[in-house]
Amino acid sequence: MKPTPHIELTDQSKIAKVVLMPGDPLRAKWIAETYLTDVVQINGVRNMLGYTGKYGKKLVTVMGSGMGMPSIGIYSYELFAFYGVEKIIRVGSAGSYSPNLKLYDVVLASAAWSESSYAKTMGVTSRSTIRPHKGLNNRLLKSADKLGIPVKEAVIHSSDVFYRINSDEYKDIYEKHNAECVEMESFALFANARALKKQAACILTISDSLVTKEATSSEERQTAFNKMIEVALGSL
Repeated sequence: MKPTPHIELTDQSKIAKVVLMPGDPLRAKWIAETYLTDVVQINGVRNMLGYTGKYGKKLVTVMGSGMGMPSIGIYSYELFAFYGVEKIIRVGSAGSYSPNLKLYDVVLASAAWSESSYAKTMGVTSRSTIRPHKGLNNRLLKSADKLGIPVKEAVIHSSDVFYRINSDEYKDIYEKHNAECVEMESFALFANARALKKQAACILTISDSLVTKEATSSEERQTAFNKMIEVALGSL
């Protein structure tokens, strides 16, 4: 096959049908080295690193998406459209908008709300809310139940910006759209999955709270979010 502009692999077999996709390429490396066997680094392009290995008998690829909707939009589209990937599970961190979501809580996105024009510009939908694949979400919930890991389902906010001039604007978003936490990628991932008739889901760990002002360190975010990874891998 011809290499894509961003992933640049010519061998489709190096990428599994199921991809776990954190934003941070260092987190991708940690997941692969911690949970997979027979790991092979498949590329090292730009801000994205990919690794393929086995979880039990299941072949899995872990690949960084970079930060933001344009970045995950490019990489997830190329994986779905050109490399035969059927399922992408985003694993990442989120900031809590709600007193119900505490530090280190595991959250499964029931929907992603966003002000982003990504889905409309792409021609998928003009709606501001997109849902993940129901069957994949159910598999994640069953995995969590089997592992005894509490998971909270919630609407999430996929934001285009990390720093807002009005830092209290999250209160209006929480009240008007029932979005209980914020991240920066899933709306675009769900849009791509809908456009290409693939499966996508998002499972997150709360890394900081806009309500209580608590926060974790970058080192903790890289290595301490093992529960959501175990849920994601258990769904396979």
